[in-house]
Order: sequence, then structure tokens, then C-alpha cells
Amino acid sequence: MFSFLVRKDIKKVLKRKDSDAGHKGRALEELRASLFNKLRLSEGVKRQRQCRCGPIAALTFNFVVAVGIIFTNKLVLNNVKFKFPIFLTFIHYVVSWFLMAILNAFSILAASPSSKSTRLSTLITLGTVMSLSTGLANVSLTYNSVGFYQMSKIAVTPSIVLAEFILYKKKVSFSKVLALTIVSIGVAVATVTDLQFDLFGACIALAWIIPSAINKILWSSLQQQENWTALALMWKTTPITLLFLVALIPLLDPPGALSFDWNFNNTLAILTSAVLGFLLQWSGALALG
Repeated sequence: MFSFLVRKDIKKVLKRKDSDAGHKGRALEELRASLFNKLRLSEGVKRQRQCRCGPIAALTFNFVVAVGIIFTNKLVLNNVKFKFPIFLTFIHYVVSWFLMAILNAFSILAASPSSKSTRLSTLITLGTVMSLSTGLANVSLTYNSVGFYQMSKIAVTPSIVLAEFILYKKKVSFSKVLALTIVSIGVAVATVTDLQFDLFGACIALAWIIPSAINKILWSSLQQQENWTALALMWKTTPITLLFLVALIPLLDPPGALSFDWNFNNTLAILTSAVLGFLLQWSGALALG
């Protein structure tokens, strides 16, 4: 009888211990689950912050570089007296290709997408409109003031909206349409009131808007839909752009580029403009992606 009671008490103690162990195990599992959920939540918050901060940082960097290159190019074209805007654009892309070749040699340049969905004709089209967009922009800056050039640049945005509506049936809200209308009126006012307005320069600026809008639409489409990185797409299209710029040089540039005074100061100013051109193209592509 005594041994039976002792066994019973032992069983109760063991059951209690098992129950305590079970409670501790469940508590430990709940603690692990709680820590895992917190960790996953913090990672999600970090990703959201990165998604928000990435485009903002790219746009800010692009804005700073854009302001810098406009005044640097104006300095090169007017003060340095380098009256060859297409050849200047050609130098920009040669320097960009050289910098990307260095990045590629050190395996820093991202590889092209593995899928072969991107047609060669699309890359050729992008390279062509890039040469027209950048080349005509520098020609416009040669003949127009910085203010008129900037207003023409702003006019690219309504053109993008119109092109996306025609090509992809994308619609925008009434408030955005109103804002774009005000910008368009501002461009018209600037055309009339700008003291350094030039008819040929205005025609070049108008011709520049269309390829610039197509350029931005194609860049954005290839990066977002076909997973191209900014540098990989630049690396792929730059040789095509250089070929078309060579064809544009005799059409839009005056003769005498090789007889220009290539002293240290002039060369430094041109190379600074070229490096800024690479940074502008890269940051712009990051912002579009």
C-alpha cells in the first residue's frame, strides 16, 4: 500500500514536471515566433524605406548633377569657345564608355539580363534617340539662354505623358493635367519674353523634346519590364549612340574641331563636362528605374 502511494506521488511529480516542461517549451516557441515576426517586420520596414529613399536619392543626385552640367556645358560652349556641341556630346559618350569599361574590367558593371526578350531593334532605337536627345540638347544650349533651355527641358514631361497615353493608354489625374498645362503656358511665355531667344535655337529645342521623351520612355520600360540595370543598359547602347553621333557631327557642327586650342584649362573644362555627363546619364537612369 505504501509503495503504491509512493509510486502515485512520483507519477504526479513526473506529470507536473512534464507539464512544466511543456509550458516552458511552448513559451520558448512563442518567444522564437515573436522574435522572428519582429525581425521579419523590421526587414520589411527597411525594404520599404529603401524603396522610398532609393528613388529620392537618385532624383536629388540627378537634379544636382543636371544643374552642374548645364552651367559647365554653357561655360565650355560660350566661354571656352568650343563651338562644337555634337562633338562635345561625342566626347561625353567616349568618356562614359571608358569609365564603364573600367567598371567592367573590375567586374563592378552588372551583367545584361539573361533573357533574350530585348530585341536588337529596340536597343538600336534607344541608342539613336539617345544621340539625338543629348546632341540636340547641347546644340540648343549653344543658341539659347539657360532659362529658355530649362523651360524647354521642363516641356519634355508633358510630351512623355502624351506619348504614354498614345502608346500605352496611360491616364493621369486632372490635377496633374492642370499642372502640366501651366508648365506648357510657361514655356510659351518664355519663348516670347526670353531676351536671348533665337529662332534656330527654338527649332532645335522643339526637335530635341520628342527624342528626349522617347528616350525616357524606352529607358523606363526596359529597366522596369526587362530587368535591365542602368549601367548595363548604358554599356549596351553607348557604342550605338557613338555611331549615330559620328554621323551627326558633319551635319550640325561647324568645321575646325581638331584645330581647337586644346590647352590644359580648356581640356580640363571639357573633361569635367564629360564626367558630369556620365553621372547625369547614370543618375537619370537610376531615377527612371
